[in-house]
Amino acid sequence: MMRSLFSGVSGLKNHQTRMDVVGNNISNVNTTGFKSSRANFTDMLSQTLNGASAPTDNIGGTNPKQIGLGSSVSSIDLLFTNGSVQSTGKNTDLALSGNGLFVVSDGNQRYYTRNGDFEFDADGNYVQAGNGLHVMGWMAKDGNLTTSGEVVPIRVPAGKPMEAKASTQATYTNNLNSEVPTITSLTPSSGTPPTATATPANPVTVKMSDGTTYTMTNGKYTVGHSLPLTTTLTVYDALGSKHDITLYFTKTKTDSTNGNEWTVSVDPNGTANTTIREKDGSTTTVNLTPATLKFTTDGKFHSGAGTINLTLTNGATGSQTVAVGLSSLTQYAGSNTISGKANGYAAGTLESVSIDKTGVLTGTYTNGVKQTEGQVAIAQFNNASGLTKNGDSLYQESNNSGVANIKTAGDLGCKITPSALEMSNVDIANEFTDMIVTQRGFQSNSKTITVSDEMLETLINMKR
Repeated sequence: MMRSLFSGVSGLKNHQTRMDVVGNNISNVNTTGFKSSRANFTDMLSQTLNGASAPTDNIGGTNPKQIGLGSSVSSIDLLFTNGSVQSTGKNTDLALSGNGLFVVSDGNQRYYTRNGDFEFDADGNYVQAGNGLHVMGWMAKDGNLTTSGEVVPIRVPAGKPMEAKASTQATYTNNLNSEVPTITSLTPSSGTPPTATATPANPVTVKMSDGTTYTMTNGKYTVGHSLPLTTTLTVYDALGSKHDITLYFTKTKTDSTNGNEWTVSVDPNGTANTTIREKDGSTTTVNLTPATLKFTTDGKFHSGAGTINLTLTNGATGSQTVAVGLSSLTQYAGSNTISGKANGYAAGTLESVSIDKTGVLTGTYTNGVKQTEGQVAIAQFNNASGLTKNGDSLYQESNNSGVANIKTAGDLGCKITPSALEMSNVDIANEFTDMIVTQRGFQSNSKTITVSDEMLETLINMKR
């Protein structure tokens, strides 16, 4: 039998395989996260009629005489190039770019996928839509996230409660106005004008260094001091009740050589205690020993009370101490922009969940607190093309894929696009071109078989 007949047959079979690959690619042109494949051919063994001969002193060498025996499919490669990202508006959808895959599990087997069509189920499990496989990652505890341990199913139940947290520290930032007016004189409505300090029971006219005047009563006023600058610091107790505390900042010394000084207190008269009446009618006693802040001549905090202790006493929660940091304050000319913010918060309930480009899930609670809930894990393989397809856009490790290296997206150089999906990376123009080439190759091989058959028929007819 003629060798060309079998070569043609092998060519037909290989081009049928290639057409199967092309057809599958086109079929999945709109499959989320699909990775296209390509079929590669190689020639088969050749029959050697004469071997090669080496050159001699009198005659040159000759090449071997070999006849090929057809072709075979050498490989079907999985192309892990990125697909385009399409926005969906669904905040649980994730599109992954780069050399990585999402990790999902059914509790027994672990799979990998580029299909980020995820959602939360009735129990708050973060799952892949359609098959319910759990999306794997790391869970945070009280907002603290560690990604060094084993991955676990991500679960964020709707309506998740957040316990109240008592305030333990606060920080004041921004600027105290170095040019704030100071008191130049005090004139009471009756009696002898004080030379330095007045604590009037009757109205007193206070004249400031900028020329303005005020009529004041029931306060302590000192020549050379500014009027108290008020700020409100909100702190929470162990039950989550909010307490608004007024702190007073008063400029007490103007010194262009050594720097200005300020005093901070909970009472405009500089006493250490004050009482707050709460909404429920109860009272809270606030204690703070007046503290002095010293600034350099270039407006930076120099010394004094960098941290002060504010103590609250309430009948419902007992005593509570808040450390207030003041060393971040500055003192430049301009305006007073100081503000204080304390930690702690009231109790709340999970309102919504958002996901960022690193795969971190952040919960927003009804008390206004945002808290990290978990992070999506990403797997990377030395040879992603060596993964075994399991259908349903899932892959598993194979003997030639390597072992999954599971890290965060940032650690692996991958990028996650929230509220989007990765589309198929099938190039439809390329597939149609490949289809034409495959068709012509199939037709050419069929001609080889036809001509070989005609030659055999001629040989058989020689006997007639």
